[in-house]
Amino acid sequence: MSRPFEVRREVELPVVPEDVWAAVTTDVAAWQFPSGLDFPADGSSPGDPVVTWDPPRLLAIRTEAPDGTFNSLEYEIEARDGGTARLRYVHAGILADGWEDQYDAIGAHTDFYLHTMGQYLQHFRGRPVTYVGQPSIGIGATPEAAGAPDAMDTLRGALSAKDVGDEVRAEIGGRTVEGVVDYATPEFLGIRTADALYRFFGRNHYGMTVGLSMHAFSIVDADAEEKALQAWLDGLYA
Repeated sequence: MSRPFEVRREVELPVVPEDVWAAVTTDVAAWQFPSGLDFPADGSSPGDPVVTWDPPRLLAIRTEAPDGTFNSLEYEIEARDGGTARLRYVHAGILADGWEDQYDAIGAHTDFYLHTMGQYLQHFRGRPVTYVGQPSIGIGATPEAAGAPDAMDTLRGALSAKDVGDEVRAEIGGRTVEGVVDYATPEFLGIRTADALYRFFGRNHYGMTVGLSMHAFSIVDADAEEKALQAWLDGLYA
């Protein structure tokens, strides 16, 4: 049985509204994944599925399916004192069977993505980005063990990364990665380096396998990086 849902969040961001607007329109790949929307260079509204375009204050996107279901995203941006901004985010739609698990997964992913937006704006704002992974799903591990209840424990042990602030030095996808843990929950792990954000998704908690994505703020070969990260992730659970 399907069920309507709504996830609301508010976050404070250390930049002016124009920077947040850029993050939720042209720079989405720097903190989430490529949106697939083309935004005109002259700043005009791209049209459908954008239903509200009021830069840099309000952006609303809505897609509808023939069966009557829909998915909508709303970003309301408010200027705050000291050159900062508040983002009010609403994700609404209709969930199909098993909606309870889907709702939990959407809420947890939302928190991780919005945190990642903050990391991008604070540390990498304005730098060109290469997203490594498939849109919306990143890179998913294929071995069955990557879906086990303790799969994220295996990952954290391999990286010696448990708590926010932990320093990390590990081999990931053929690279020596040196950075710091910037996000840590039972379901998710984030590592920030001088030129990248590594995002690890404990989707084993939601009936899938552990996955990852990489936001590289340097020149990289996305296809080669994806293959290397896939091999590393699969090897971890082989």
